[in-house]
Amino acid sequence: MKEPVAKLRGFIGNQFPDYSLLHHHVEDGYLCTYPKVQYKIIEGTPFMVGIDEGAKVLKEISGGIKQLELGNSVYKVSSKQINEREAEVVPQRVMYNYRFLTPWFALNQKNYSKFMEMKDWREKKLFLNNILIGNLLSMCKGLGIIVNTRLNVHSHLNEEKIEFKNIPFIGFSGEFTVNFRIPDFFGIGKNVSHGFGTVKEIKLNSQR
Repeated sequence: MKEPVAKLRGFIGNQFPDYSLLHHHVEDGYLCTYPKVQYKIIEGTPFMVGIDEGAKVLKEISGGIKQLELGNSVYKVSSKQINEREAEVVPQRVMYNYRFLTPWFALNQKNYSKFMEMKDWREKKLFLNNILIGNLLSMCKGLGIIVNTRLNVHSHLNEEKIEFKNIPFIGFSGEFTVNFRIPDFFGIGKNVSHGFGTVKEIKLNSQR
């Protein structure tokens, strides 16, 4: 499947309009919080992540998804797999290693200008690390999680071109470590409901 995540998100949202968590639209505007339902297409496979009440919504609609109509393409859904588990989303005393499976959408209009003005990569790296910490704190706020521990981030990131709503942006791929437990396939940063910033823990033989 090569269609953008936006088409998957749009199709599911239109198919089940009564569930605001699927499309984030409400009568008086837009749900501006950490998305409890996130859409992903990784290595050509579409899937959705439901968090808290979002997991309940996905179980309720799963039986009604018979096919995916994405633009001019129609995909018959021949099989589905539902995995449910409890996961920790908390600061830790040890560092955990993660990889971005999809580009991290880190920069908004304001901090993009600051980033582009920086000439020294070390300065850019510190800037991005601070944004990453801010993204994690925003995620915790949206999930009702209190963080009273200082977060420390180290990263190895590469710039890459990304596109959102037919507009080019700068995204980042690579790896990072942080003293925080992030469940696999959670998204961090901007536009995570559209699949950006999906992370997965890197299991190291020497770790724990």
